[in-house]
Amino acid sequence: MQTTLSIIKPDAIKKGHTEEICSRIEGQGLKIISKKQLQLSKDDAEGFYAEHKGKDFFTALIDFMTSGPVQVQVIQGKEAISKYRDLMGNTNPKEAKPGTLRHDFAESIDANAVHGSDSVESAAREVAYFFPEN
Repeated sequence: MQTTLSIIKPDAIKKGHTEEICSRIEGQGLKIISKKQLQLSKDDAEGFYAEHKGKDFFTALIDFMTSGPVQVQVIQGKEAISKYRDLMGNTNPKEAKPGTLRHDFAESIDANAVHGSDSVESAAREVAYFFPEN
């Protein structure tokens, strides 16, 4: 059993894709064990994406992630990290396969609908960031 973090980003929430994304996650045999919708502050977003500070895209990423509400979720299941990453698809929606979340719901590499942890270590850190009680 593995645990990972998902974020449904502002673009997908604004377009009303939250329920469909959750349905697809559960359709992969994964269980959403915790979720909450929130508006990230600049400090929240900068803390979460601290590893990217100083990169060219950092300011745009923070602006985007604070542009509207997000839904953060703890997902659990067998091989949850890789299953969810496969479901998300390529970071660039133009290169994502049909049927993946980013292909179906994202517009650009910057507004790409969802985030998911990329490793066991990242998942532990990211889940603890938003769900310290877990």
